[in-house]
Amino acid sequence: MTEKREYRMEELARLAGISVRTLRFYRERKLLPPPRREGRIAWYDDHHLARLRTVAALLERGHTLNGIAELADAFDHGRDVGDLLGMGEPTEETPVRLTPQELAERFEGEVTPENLAAAMELGYVGTDGDRIVHISNRLLDVSSALVREGIPLAEVLDAGRRVREHADALAGLFADLVLRHAPDPDLHRLRPLARSVVEAELSLALDRRIRPAGGAGGGDGAGDRPGTRDDA
Repeated sequence: MTEKREYRMEELARLAGISVRTLRFYRERKLLPPPRREGRIAWYDDHHLARLRTVAALLERGHTLNGIAELADAFDHGRDVGDLLGMGEPTEETPVRLTPQELAERFEGEVTPENLAAAMELGYVGTDGDRIVHISNRLLDVSSALVREGIPLAEVLDAGRRVREHADALAGLFADLVLRHAPDPDLHRLRPLARSVVEAELSLALDRRIRPAGGAGGGDGAGDRPGTRDDA
């Protein structure tokens, strides 16, 4: 087991590449969690060092100290990984651990305290020490892809909230169906069937949404098909 390292203020500042004065300023701005006190001596650890390096990286990317402070506050008061995962990790989803800097890079300019709080409320993200844990690698990839397409993260999260409601209803419908006709152990075995039904229906629904838009004004209209032209 790795021994936990602790640092006096001067050593922490040196390792972080900043002055003691800057370190004190960051602490006053609540960019750092409080140190461990032993009498008059303040002891810092690797979590504080990681936070300082994250602050430096975010400043280099153009974030303001006020924005970083708000993000740090949301981060320090968010749900921890135990609350996020509940009884265990998701059956089919892979959680992802990121630093605040890595999360900011995934959603350039969109990782605000409000968006982070909304993601925590949804159960998408939690904290594990100085790491942020996203519940699903697939959802993380899709969310960041949508933001790269120009969709604001706040609207992506709002859509996720509404999709969650429908997904819970669909899961309840399938569970009730299976449990009426099969023993409880079969619910897990039949889970892929439920997912296939939902994926197929969603694909068909997208077809119904897309086809009218794609066909409008195209070259396949009735006036262009044989037998429909008025030759008189």
